[in-house]
Amino acid sequence: MLGKWTPQTEYQEFVRQKLRDISQSAPERVLEYESVISKLYILPTDKLLKVILPLYSTIGRPAELQPEIFRSFVAMNELGLVLDTWLAKLKNNEVLRIAVGVSEENIPCASSHYDFINRIIDMDERPKIRLKKRKPSKKIGKNVKLPNKEPGIVQRLVDKILCGRRFNLRPERHLQKIFADVCVASSRELGIIPNEIDVSGDGTCIQTGASHYGVKICECKDFKCSCPRRFSDPNATWGWDSHNERWFYGYSGYFISTYNRELKADLPLYLRLVEAKRHDSVSSVVALAEFRDLYPDLKVNTFIHDSAVDNTATYDLLNNWNIDAVIALAERGNFKYPLHLNLNNDGIPVCMGNHMMVRWGKCPDRDRIKFRCPLKLGKVSDCACSDDCSSSEYGRTIYIYPKWDLRLFTNIPRGSDLWKQKMKSRTSIERINDRILHDYAVENAHSRGKKRISFAVTIAATNIHLDVQLKLLSDTGQFDFNSIFIRNFAA
Repeated sequence: MLGKWTPQTEYQEFVRQKLRDISQSAPERVLEYESVISKLYILPTDKLLKVILPLYSTIGRPAELQPEIFRSFVAMNELGLVLDTWLAKLKNNEVLRIAVGVSEENIPCASSHYDFINRIIDMDERPKIRLKKRKPSKKIGKNVKLPNKEPGIVQRLVDKILCGRRFNLRPERHLQKIFADVCVASSRELGIIPNEIDVSGDGTCIQTGASHYGVKICECKDFKCSCPRRFSDPNATWGWDSHNERWFYGYSGYFISTYNRELKADLPLYLRLVEAKRHDSVSSVVALAEFRDLYPDLKVNTFIHDSAVDNTATYDLLNNWNIDAVIALAERGNFKYPLHLNLNNDGIPVCMGNHMMVRWGKCPDRDRIKFRCPLKLGKVSDCACSDDCSSSEYGRTIYIYPKWDLRLFTNIPRGSDLWKQKMKSRTSIERINDRILHDYAVENAHSRGKKRISFAVTIAATNIHLDVQLKLLSDTGQFDFNSIFIRNFAA
């Protein structure tokens, strides 16, 4: 069962009083950990209670210090430490203990931290004995993804999703709910994330800390023997890192983010770890379905992605959900528009004078896009084929029907200024990947197991949100570290 829960207001009062006492004689001790103290102070742990309460029984020994353990994880990640090093530091540092909300006598042990993760993510990751999976020898190529082993898998998934299929039994659902209700909800309340947004998606490679060789359990003297071995990360698989042109052993992370132009802030919204060999086209449609269930009141206007998800099924899904697609075209050119039309690679009709025609709005009642003569609209000064073209004062008109090919005829015209502007914001998700893996050192922690890596990724994303929230509160005068903890010594 869940033990005593310290409300956030009570915790904040405790931190203020204790740190003011320390700052009277040694303010530098408090200032040294300004970022950690500030983040933990504004972290809304009361929202965490509503999510994890159903995960605990109503009988049995109470689980104590659960909000303190959550703060402990956030602080540990902020300082870039592993658990053993962090607990040793926590034991010897009074300021950090106060920031977390514990005393020297009741510091949560390592097993309590791991139990907190196990409670949230119900996944069996006990070491398994199996044959070693050999590292593939053939290199795929630069910026080339591993192909889907099952042809048509994306279309079948989309058909099921549109028929109401959901993925509500995934082990990470409680962790995703915590991130949505504690972090994203707080950013939305502060106005950092509006109710209508554009989102970007992308996959990234995450290497596990476990060995792909496994542990020998046989008595063979030859290390390269083919006997079964014990693997500490049984769910890890081989995947292809197309950017670095190498095989890696671990998982693929698929994340969805948005970008706040006013604050120039990148904000993660959805986090999921999948098999290393899974293609982004599969991950994206599953992620979109889970994302909509996670944020039912959040309207997505545009989905931005690279060419990995350039397939008809994904466009069909987005079209059914009234989401504009800004997706780079893959090199293949299997378009379905009528052969008598002359279109460029952006889906814009080219007239007989070799000029791009001008988009002139959309007819929603007939689901068609209208293009007019560039000469009649003054977009070009001269046309060699003007005498052979339409004699109408209105000029030649061409109608394009998006249903011919949703890949090419997107609601936001390919090649337009708006399309280019939105595509530029896709770098948001790449920066999120970099911050999670490198700035917050998830990969360098050498964690093993999908459960622990997923939790570490979520804590890193929590810190990213707290960074932006803290910046906004500080810029607007709603949070001043010195006045709260240093200068004002009054109770």
